[in-house]
Amino acid sequence: MKTTRLSRTVISGAAAVILPVTLGVMAPQAFAGTSTAPADPYGPACASVPKDGSGSLAGMAKDPVATAASNNPDLSTLTAAVKKAGLVDTFNNAKNVTVFAPSNEAFAKIPKADLDKLLADKAQLTKVLTYHVVGEKLTQKQLEKGSFKTLEGAKLTTAGSGDNIKVNGTSKIVCGSVPTANATVNILDTVLMPPK
Repeated sequence: MKTTRLSRTVISGAAAVILPVTLGVMAPQAFAGTSTAPADPYGPACASVPKDGSGSLAGMAKDPVATAASNNPDLSTLTAAVKKAGLVDTFNNAKNVTVFAPSNEAFAKIPKADLDKLLADKAQLTKVLTYHVVGEKLTQKQLEKGSFKTLEGAKLTTAGSGDNIKVNGTSKIVCGSVPTANATVNILDTVLMPPK
């Protein structure tokens, strides 16, 4: 009788030690290679993104795209344009989109008189801004050679590799694969204009 009790105690004690060790070793192996983490942001302008706070890469990942852009100081002109066009809710409520976001530097390339005219014309501004949005999350690999329909209705093209990917042959992605809660953002050095 005593032997049986001792055996049960030893066996249950051994199980208590073996089970956690087995789970600890097995759990990581069971999930190895199943990560679906997004690609890391790439491009020279990523270095100028704030290191912490709501405008940082980690901070932007928590917010929907229009809110995330408003927290990034290099996207303040874009944010103002989105507000003027009344597209904040549209962009924030969109699901799984890619936004090609012109930086302040990109908007600065447009002559002031032309930019002021664009910002004052809500219909044209909406057309330009929705031309910067594709209705699916695109990976860096897909951008190496692609043609994508925009929310505006026309297509844009992408080509290149690594840190050197251009949109429509003229606008360079200077910080790509930036995650937000509902979109992937690719920051551009030139504003895209939809075909007439």
